[in-house]
Amino acid sequence: MYSTEQIKELQKLTASLVKADHTDKAFEIVEDLRKALQFHEYRYYVLNDPLISDTEYDQLFKLLEKIEQANPELITATSPTQRVGNSLNPAFNTVAHLVPMLSLENSYNAEDLIDWDRKAREVARKEELEYCVEPKFDGASISLIYEDDFLVRGATRGNGVEGDDVTTNLKQIRSIPLHAAFAEYGIQQVEIRGEVMMSKKAFAAYNEQLTQQNIAPLANARNGASGSLRMKDPKDVARRKLEAFLYNVSYYTRTGDKVHAEKEKLLNTHSGILQMLWNVGFKSPLKEMKVVKGIQAVINYCNEFESKRDDLPFEIDGMVIKVNDLQLQESLGMTTHHPRWAIAFKFKARQATSKLRIVEFQVGRTGSITPVAKIDPVFISGVTVTSISLFNEDVIKEKDLKIGDTVLVERAGDVIPYIVKSLDEVRDGSEKEIVFPTNCPVCNSELYKEEAEAVWRCINIECPAQVVERMIHYVSKDAMDIRSFGEANIRKFYELGLLKDIPGIYELDFTAISKLPGFGKKSIDNIQAAIEASKHQPLNRLIFALGIRFVGETTAKVLANAVKHLMDLKDFSEEKLQQLEDIGVKVANSVYTFFQNEQNIEMLQQLETLGIEMSNKKNAAVVQGGLAEQTFLFTGTLNRLKRSEAEEMVEEHGGKLLGSVSSKLNYLVVGEDAGSKLEKAKKIHSIKIISEDEFLSLVDKNITG
Repeated sequence: MYSTEQIKELQKLTASLVKADHTDKAFEIVEDLRKALQFHEYRYYVLNDPLISDTEYDQLFKLLEKIEQANPELITATSPTQRVGNSLNPAFNTVAHLVPMLSLENSYNAEDLIDWDRKAREVARKEELEYCVEPKFDGASISLIYEDDFLVRGATRGNGVEGDDVTTNLKQIRSIPLHAAFAEYGIQQVEIRGEVMMSKKAFAAYNEQLTQQNIAPLANARNGASGSLRMKDPKDVARRKLEAFLYNVSYYTRTGDKVHAEKEKLLNTHSGILQMLWNVGFKSPLKEMKVVKGIQAVINYCNEFESKRDDLPFEIDGMVIKVNDLQLQESLGMTTHHPRWAIAFKFKARQATSKLRIVEFQVGRTGSITPVAKIDPVFISGVTVTSISLFNEDVIKEKDLKIGDTVLVERAGDVIPYIVKSLDEVRDGSEKEIVFPTNCPVCNSELYKEEAEAVWRCINIECPAQVVERMIHYVSKDAMDIRSFGEANIRKFYELGLLKDIPGIYELDFTAISKLPGFGKKSIDNIQAAIEASKHQPLNRLIFALGIRFVGETTAKVLANAVKHLMDLKDFSEEKLQQLEDIGVKVANSVYTFFQNEQNIEMLQQLETLGIEMSNKKNAAVVQGGLAEQTFLFTGTLNRLKRSEAEEMVEEHGGKLLGSVSSKLNYLVVGEDAGSKLEKAKKIHSIKIISEDEFLSLVDKNITG
């Protein structure tokens, strides 16, 4: 389509169309150009088999742009020129997925796959199942929605239930068609899932550009892809030459029109869905996937693919095995976290050798001293590794590590790096012992280690390292959620003397901050608003934010529900604390110690003076609720409510939540796929086992009755 001579003729014709009013002729040429560009995009970005050069493609594209600029009434949403956004995205709206995006259960060896296959066959009541095996792409997950064949929305995975609307950015990826002929398969609305990636070639080329501009290169292709999705300027997204593989249809509705039998048949299997996606213009793993019968054939194909993973043009970290029959997938169902009809087989961790140069000792917010190995940079699974946590002194001794050792480094699950062992057979005698400090590397206080622990600690509560880490924890999302005020700002303000402790967060000198680079009026307004909003966070969030050792989010709720005011905990003995649900000796001692420390009490008094809410208003409001003194625990998947919504209903009406099954439990609310909690509850006759509908009726009865 379109030779060099034809392109020249079109250029002449375009010039005349721009100068004069030839609307009818312009419409014909525009339609022709769009079809040509869409065809060549498909050949280049999906088939990897271009028929024209990049220059010729660009010429066609510019011709279309010129005609559309001269005749704006001819511009359509699906024109190739409309992929490139003309404006910045100041923010991304959160949108709900039509079907939750669940993660996959992982397996690491043949035994795991065999056990998964056994369970699937037991539920299916079949001696052998047919599976579709395909690559597990190492990119950023996306969800696309098409209606009446048009792309209407694209989103990130987010938390699995909802993600960021990144439609404009996804339109920059030319392997994602703006229009796809789903109607030929009788589909009106469809939600499809896939992965956005940078090929190895595109990643290398982009990093070379960055290096030439004296900009730090990207760490790996996966980060390059996921970081692109939320870029503010769509043109920056286009520059990264991203690709998208689409591999699953999570939901669709029918048009009601009659469909050819062969096309209808494709909708019955997962491999058929991959074929359909390919047919309508998507890059699906059709060439890489294989349909096999029996788990041994699955294992064989996984091993075969692992041996050639380095030859692929893109990064993969395993294979995905799916039951091929979609009706059987439906009957197998899913747990709260993952589908039962699919599993990921993770390839063996990548390994490499490096030199252990030094060991740094870092101080955490609870005073824990963590040795961190600094090694010569080594590239493993798309990431350059230079630092590795050694956890504690015992690990150093067990692995017999020494400064100067050649060490074997591995990335567990292709993610977390760790040292497997030192290669003592290549030591030359120059290696030195790693000496664990006896004093804090930051404040020089003497370190302390409890008999039952492997961790050395600095117990100086005013140690600068701990102060900074506690502030970072305090502002974090799950604690006081002070947005725009992350780790970088905490460290910067602390180093500049603008911030010295947690109360200081509420007394910041914003006049001084406004003089710092990067802190304009808008960013300062955002920080101030977030700080002010944090004063009214629920008491359980404040307790968690204090960073009391062993106190997680659940324990913080238990403590908050036990008091009307935070300072009430100062009067709790260790014995009284242990009477609270799920609080044992260790936690009770930690909480008691915290509230007997005068410095901590002084800090809490400062916070209250600064306006931080310390009363448990929620507890006071519901103490007379209809579910007062009743205890609840939820298990399995709820259909009508989110788990968090159900738990809030309990607390709002005076009930209490427990973390485990015991004789103190009054009600176990059972959803689909309930597990061991249900079996344990059946053995305790005092526990009432109820369904989600019965729970809602119980709540309603206590409200109206």
